[in-house]
Amino acid sequence: MGAGALTRDVEPKNAERQRWLALAEKALAGASFEEKLVSHTDDNIRIEPLYDRSTAAEPIVRANPKSPWIVSQRVDDPDIDRARTQALEDVAQGATGLSLVFEGAPNAFGYGLPRTAQTLETVLDGVPLNRIQIRIDAHPWSRAVADWLVAFLSKRRSDPAKLNLSFGIDPAAIFAGTGRLRMSIEALQASMPQSLAHFFSMGVPGVLLEADGRVFHNAGATEAQELGIMLASAVSYLRMFETARQPLVYAAPHIGFALSVDQDQFLSVAKVRALRRLWARLQEACSIPNSTANIHAETSFRMMTASDPETNILRTTIACFAAASGGADSISILPHTIAHGLPAGFARRVARNAQLIMANESHIDHVADPAYGSGAVEALTAELCETAWTELQTIEAEGGVLSSLQGGHIQARVHAAAARRNAAYQAGERAIIGTTLYPLKSERPVETLAAERRPAFTEGVAVCEPLFPVRIDQSIGAAS
Repeated sequence: MGAGALTRDVEPKNAERQRWLALAEKALAGASFEEKLVSHTDDNIRIEPLYDRSTAAEPIVRANPKSPWIVSQRVDDPDIDRARTQALEDVAQGATGLSLVFEGAPNAFGYGLPRTAQTLETVLDGVPLNRIQIRIDAHPWSRAVADWLVAFLSKRRSDPAKLNLSFGIDPAAIFAGTGRLRMSIEALQASMPQSLAHFFSMGVPGVLLEADGRVFHNAGATEAQELGIMLASAVSYLRMFETARQPLVYAAPHIGFALSVDQDQFLSVAKVRALRRLWARLQEACSIPNSTANIHAETSFRMMTASDPETNILRTTIACFAAASGGADSISILPHTIAHGLPAGFARRVARNAQLIMANESHIDHVADPAYGSGAVEALTAELCETAWTELQTIEAEGGVLSSLQGGHIQARVHAAAARRNAAYQAGERAIIGTTLYPLKSERPVETLAAERRPAFTEGVAVCEPLFPVRIDQSIGAAS
């Protein structure tokens, strides 16, 4: 065979893609490729129908990828005795973490544990603290609860250095979620480093300060907006410690993150991965060694529906799978009946067991960063990083996250994003299974626990427009 024949047999590098494009054009029969096969995220990130394999440098993994993620169950019942029973049941049946949600917390959704030291002691009585992660969900009195928890550990003669704790102190999430801060922004920025100094001296491990994006997501923020706001919160923490002349290299590992994941599987995977990459980029900009981000993921409240609540199980399962695949360190699934009230035991058990099946039977955690090399997920991850970084720069130009909230800038962007999303649902361009698509025809009772909703937090010196959680089915008028 001559050299000419060899040359003719060599295909162009993208021959397979060209053949696919030709077949796609034929199948479209003159219809628009852009309209039929290309979609966009809420951040206007373009999603192609086909991607080449990625050549990303290295996987994005958790701090300890050889261990499973933490199965974290919410403890949010205003009835202390019921809450204690629930917590002990969850731990006995396989949960490896508890998220204590107190009244007044933006993510309590109207319920929450009573705000007393006795509540904390009662709920944790009998819990094996040496093998269970304890999270305090961000709320206006997180600083006081942190003191209560340390006192309780001392009473139990538990060594905090051997425990896995998260104190959930996040002024930005509280300011946004309640519209109030108990002191001025200036006073807060000046006092926080000193008020937390003794925690550092005690050698308490885990997360002291948390950048919580769930408040913004559940109010309607896009993925990049949520990420950008979380980064801005983390920047504000680093700046506080720098002002107090406390080395950032020691402070950074004590900053954690909490975000929402929803039924958009690939976008949620990319969001968790993007957060790790962004935190590494931020630490590099501060010239400090990279500490791997500690990420807690909770399934989205805004995606939950009141109609046909069992379809929520499908949505939360997809979201949990995405969080685990993306490399979240701990995950909470909202019970599927939460749109109807305080979830009862069966809904809590379904939420817990969904995670246990994924971890212990499906072994999702056996592969570190399973999305590594995926052209689609890697492209989404990179685009989210760039768009979120632009959001961070915008917030910084507005004076930082607290000043931006006080000026209503973040709220305006979140509300605009929610309005665009709602318009797409109302126009039929997007759908909710069991609500706008295949709606449930019959009404049936949904089991919930008897509990009164807690009053909203109204104390404060600094004031801003609050961002309250709103389900999509509520905002488009699709649910009763």
